[in-house]
Amino acid sequence: MAKEIPFTKMHGAGNDYIYVDTSLYPIENPEEAAILWSAQHTGIGSDGLVLIEPSDCADFAMRIFNADGSEAMMCGNASRCIGKYLYEHGLTVKTEISLETRSGIKWLKLQTKNNEVTAVTVDMGEPSEIADVDLGGGYPTGAIHVSMGNPHIVLFVEDIAQVNLEDIGPKLENHPLFPQRINVEFAQILPDNQIRMRVWERGSGITQACGTGACATAVAAAVSHRAGRKTDIVMDGGTLTIEWNEQNGHVYMTGPATNVFEGVIHLK
Repeated sequence: MAKEIPFTKMHGAGNDYIYVDTSLYPIENPEEAAILWSAQHTGIGSDGLVLIEPSDCADFAMRIFNADGSEAMMCGNASRCIGKYLYEHGLTVKTEISLETRSGIKWLKLQTKNNEVTAVTVDMGEPSEIADVDLGGGYPTGAIHVSMGNPHIVLFVEDIAQVNLEDIGPKLENHPLFPQRINVEFAQILPDNQIRMRVWERGSGITQACGTGACATAVAAAVSHRAGRKTDIVMDGGTLTIEWNEQNGHVYMTGPATNVFEGVIHLK
């Protein structure tokens, strides 16, 4: 007998995921579903699958599965989209929402107008494990490791257009220094306190944007004295404003969340 699961496809700065409310529509094998549904030509097409779940310690919980079926610790763009989903689907009337993730509880602050969410600020917590990394011969120098609940390496370049991300991205993701694999960001400092960034996401490949990657890039730029503590990170899919608060050490990410379409998946 066929089973129907309603879903919403959303994107945050071009980082697109499939969202399902599992309190109503549980998914037995999300790893397999993420692979099948994320496929560009035979599925819905996305960077992965996001499950919105009940939580015992926060208002709601999030689980996120990359396009290859691996489970991620955290996703900033998906967090913003969840805030929009919850508010506009009538699951909450709050404009400040606590969200349980695999990297801890995050706080979402919604900006609303005419009952729609126009932007979301996510308290991403404190960055950790900030360190220079020597990738060894044959790789770019000056890599900076930053954890935003998930691991990143950031490499600053003079001209990001010269980076063959499709070639070097998977090599760095699977570098021997990172047995659990890693997210990779290349960044170029621009005028007017902007940073141009491209990302190779662990488990998904090239994506239009990465919220935790934008945060990691902003932190790496600040600690290496390339930028101040508030920057606009310009990615292929859009721009996020990142502020690394000097008082509490938390990183705040602000940006849009957009509904793409809704549909129903038919399962046997």
